[in-house]
Amino acid sequence: MDDLTAELSSVHDVKISICYMLDKLNRPVTEEQLYEIALNSEVINYFYYVEALESLLKSGAVSKKNINGTECIVLEEKGRLSSEYYNELIPYYFRKRILRSAFMFFARLRVQNDADISVTEVENGCEVNLSLKDTSFEIMRLSLYAPDMEQAEVIKEKIMLNPIGFYNKVITFALNNEEEQFNEEDIT
Repeated sequence: MDDLTAELSSVHDVKISICYMLDKLNRPVTEEQLYEIALNSEVINYFYYVEALESLLKSGAVSKKNINGTECIVLEEKGRLSSEYYNELIPYYFRKRILRSAFMFFARLRVQNDADISVTEVENGCEVNLSLKDTSFEIMRLSLYAPDMEQAEVIKEKIMLNPIGFYNKVITFALNNEEEQFNEEDIT
């Protein structure tokens, strides 16, 4: 299917998709996270999503449970059984988009948790401070100057879009950096 605007066409399909996603993720998911994943997949309509989640909660296919002080949506056995029919009922295009959205969401969440970025006002501008961690150690600490708070916030937002990509570009630049070459014409 090449139509990028295609959506699941029934509440039933969305219910099965939500159960399948929760089954494959096999981790606690807040209602807000589930909502963001579903809508970012671009194949689940907001109205179908709301109706499907409400129906799943009422039927007991999913439930809300407090896990470590956070209310999460949890897949129950009834929902797990319906997710087994997912491959038979939902076309590959939708399955791929939904799972990709879920995995990208949690990858982005992990990266954001590993990146600590702040903006501090300093004399004559602002400083954007970045610290990137990889499990147990810091892999990069960097401060960038910005002439004002607005530009500092833009720098912060751009780095947070892809902190690991930013790190990779800095390392690549550092490893490929060479002494500047001058032509005789440039000197005279």
